[in-house]
Amino acid sequence: MRSIHFEQLYSIHLKRLQFIAYKYTKDRFLAEDIVQETFIKAYKNINTVEDPKKLGAWLSVITARTAIDFLRLEKRKCWMLVDPSIMEPILGSAGIKEHIEEEVGLHLLHEELNRLIEKNLSKEFQEVLILKTQCGLKENEIANLLNLKSATVKTRLYRARKQLKKAFIEKQSA
Repeated sequence: MRSIHFEQLYSIHLKRLQFIAYKYTKDRFLAEDIVQETFIKAYKNINTVEDPKKLGAWLSVITARTAIDFLRLEKRKCWMLVDPSIMEPILGSAGIKEHIEEEVGLHLLHEELNRLIEKNLSKEFQEVLILKTQCGLKENEIANLLNLKSATVKTRLYRARKQLKKAFIEKQSA
């Protein structure tokens, strides 16, 4: 089965696999990464394909499963999209969490904050806030990554926190 030219396989199926990966991720760059991962997996397991006519379907399944696995991993990594300075007073008041009601309440609060972030912050604000809080990047690192000025990143972080605080207060008073 290794007689298949991988370069030819790549050129034939690339665009369709990128489309499949993009359908799941809604991110062109992420879709490209997933397709690359798909071809690595395919290369390692090419001997398992019995019918060469089914290579396209086989690659499509690998792409879909790889995209789903990646999204699950990202969901686990980014379950909390809030700056620690916002959450510290809330989490600190919980103490040791002796009661299950407190744990449930905190979990619901985390979910609500994530919904507020998604609903009330622009993609630009979400992006810098996530890079700062979840990835632990410094302002200058975020600026380099996003090709922005450091002052722009600081401004976006400030405004994101301010909008999130306002949305949270409005939600609590409603």
